[in-house]
Amino acid sequence: MTGIDHPETFHGLPVHTLPDPDDEHAAPLPSADSVAWRLDCLWNENNPFPELWGRFLTSVDSTQVRALVLGPWWHDEYSPLRPVLDLIVADADRFPALRALFLADVTGEECEVSWLEMTDVTPCLEAFPRLEELTVRGCGDSISEQDALSLRPVRHDALKVLRFESGGLPGSVVRAVGASTLPSLERLELWLGVTHYGGDATVADLAPLLSGGAFPRLSHLGVQNSEIQDEIAVAVASAPVVAQLDSLALSMGTLSDTGAEALLGGQPLIHLRDLDLHHHYMQEAMQQRLRNELEPQGVRLNLDQADYWDPEDDEPRYVAADE
Repeated sequence: MTGIDHPETFHGLPVHTLPDPDDEHAAPLPSADSVAWRLDCLWNENNPFPELWGRFLTSVDSTQVRALVLGPWWHDEYSPLRPVLDLIVADADRFPALRALFLADVTGEECEVSWLEMTDVTPCLEAFPRLEELTVRGCGDSISEQDALSLRPVRHDALKVLRFESGGLPGSVVRAVGASTLPSLERLELWLGVTHYGGDATVADLAPLLSGGAFPRLSHLGVQNSEIQDEIAVAVASAPVVAQLDSLALSMGTLSDTGAEALLGGQPLIHLRDLDLHHHYMQEAMQQRLRNELEPQGVRLNLDQADYWDPEDDEPRYVAADE
């Protein structure tokens, strides 16, 4: 798994992990509103999440907390997210200033993204009506329906940033995003992943998002990490939403010359500030065409992490983050 790291900042704030109570060298806690608070149970077997949550509530002024980052919520034996999320939602009234929530800040060394047992994340949006940023990391593939990543169509007037990092994002989640009413949404990022891990979203599922009518304030769209990246590029090439964007990301997937040719032959892209295509399978000649047509117009183009691929050999192509 690549492309997944612990963030140093979240919602414009430095991430600060609540220290272990037995850490004699821990510095005094920062003010509640100055950091994004990260909770992590992985390295202390005597620190189950309910106890960690209770200690957080008693040691930090929750009424001033602006951002919350949930790291591993288990120590030894992995457990699903649902009971943990129930605790957070139940105490929502204690967090009137909360504006950003990151569910499952977990790297591959701690748990592969495809193994994270998630749940319905709609209650987060319902319980925190002033939330401006929600990031969810994890897959939809699960042995239990209640522990699979899901979302219901929702109205949320404050949300500005919505990000799903997944090795297999269910099409039902993509459809729910498209059916939601999010009038303030400015940034949307969807890592679609692969079918093997539950990523069954299709180009048809993306249609409401690409229409340009769903989110009037949207300025950044990322449809990434997909094994159908060429099909997505073909759809994006004529998608009305592109005209309203400042930046577009079709990175981390299996984009080849086919998808790039569609982008170059479609609607103008020279109004974009950034076009992110990193981790791709384009030939050097196609990369140079993109540079020649877009960079002189001021578009910042990211073509890093080019993987060699010979289409005549029918070799498999891989997304950046799946397992």
